[in-house]
Amino acid sequence: MPSHPDGPPQTKHVLDGLVDRYERREFISDDPVSIPHAFDDPCDQEIIGLFAALLAWGRRSILLSKLAELVERMEYRPHQFVTNFSYGQHATQLAGFRHRTFQPKDAVALTLAIQAILHKHGSIEQLFASFLTKDTPTIEPAIEGTSETLFSIVPGTPTRLRKHLSRPSTGSACKRFSMYARWMVRPGPVDLGIWTGVSASQLVLPLDVHTGRQARRMGLLSRKQNDWKAVLELTDQCRILAPNDPVRYDLALFGVGAYGGQEIPL
Repeated sequence: MPSHPDGPPQTKHVLDGLVDRYERREFISDDPVSIPHAFDDPCDQEIIGLFAALLAWGRRSILLSKLAELVERMEYRPHQFVTNFSYGQHATQLAGFRHRTFQPKDAVALTLAIQAILHKHGSIEQLFASFLTKDTPTIEPAIEGTSETLFSIVPGTPTRLRKHLSRPSTGSACKRFSMYARWMVRPGPVDLGIWTGVSASQLVLPLDVHTGRQARRMGLLSRKQNDWKAVLELTDQCRILAPNDPVRYDLALFGVGAYGGQEIPL
């Protein structure tokens, strides 16, 4: 572990305290995870969760408004909407849907790709888990394979969809896929814990500017870039502290930067 003035035990003590502070249901309401939480059916949660994670950038109030609009366009039944979607019959329901660079044609292409995955694999979980074994150390191959499948499973998918589907092989931190996996796999007051085919020990930290800044302050991350190598470095350090659930520290690190702007109490 990188050097830290108080040593790893103190780091764990501080992080565990931050988990208690930030991993609470009160933080769901202004987070994109609130969208899948609004549904009771795991099939709906899985599908709208992927949309919510992939669209999760920009101002949160605008993001949540756009996701609420998308849910309404899907008639509040994401699984049914995606399963029965046909370009000619339902594309009008996605016409005009935009969030930053995500355009209506992206919404249609992503919907058709998820539909094809459901038809071929039964669920997004089944596809994701198919790239892993119990001995696979992280979900890296699952993120890579799921991203590639979303882009390639439907012939003629617009090339522009690729920019919304990050992959570790490009060096991307893949924050949105990592966050989606956290939502689906981890049980708890914030995450949904509806996937059983992936182990929490295989998850990786969803790395962004907030998480990276605090991790470097605590001596958990030495790499300067927020890229995939940094994700693996940070996850390895968190796994030392919590071998079976390294991502339990995601909300702790993220929360300090995103909620209230408090400094890490070193």
